[in-house]
Amino acid sequence: MEKLRRVLSGQDDEEQGLTAQVLDASTLSFSTRVKWFAICFIAGVVCSILGTGLLWLPKGIKLFAVFYTLGNISALASTCFLMGPLKQLKTMFEPKRLVATIVMLLCLLLTLCAVFWWNKKGLALLFCILQFLAMTWYSLSYIPFARDAVIKCFTSCLA
Repeated sequence: MEKLRRVLSGQDDEEQGLTAQVLDASTLSFSTRVKWFAICFIAGVVCSILGTGLLWLPKGIKLFAVFYTLGNISALASTCFLMGPLKQLKTMFEPKRLVATIVMLLCLLLTLCAVFWWNKKGLALLFCILQFLAMTWYSLSYIPFARDAVIKCFTSCLA
């Protein structure tokens, strides 16, 4: 219907550039973005909790590593629905998030390597813990002064 309205009003799609056409066709409404954000985020949390529950099975370390990593990837991908994938990538690699992003992505990969190729359960668990810490530090970077508050809290506890 929108295309028909454009053609009738003299604003044919051929007048728009290819990029504008793609962006116009791929935009989602705000409510759709919020719904998909919630779906991905909840799926990520469920995968992480399910992975943690599977950890206690006899050979559950592999399932734990896979589900926990998938949960973190899903939670990270959920924000793509709010801000868009390109803006998400740009903000992930800003200087204040760069170290946390690299550590997080590296730990995601190393967790799976430790479980499937190296068969080191303890190392996989360590990488999962580092995933959690890196994801937390990354997430705190979006809240103004949150990192400063965490640093002050830890320094006051250690002093």
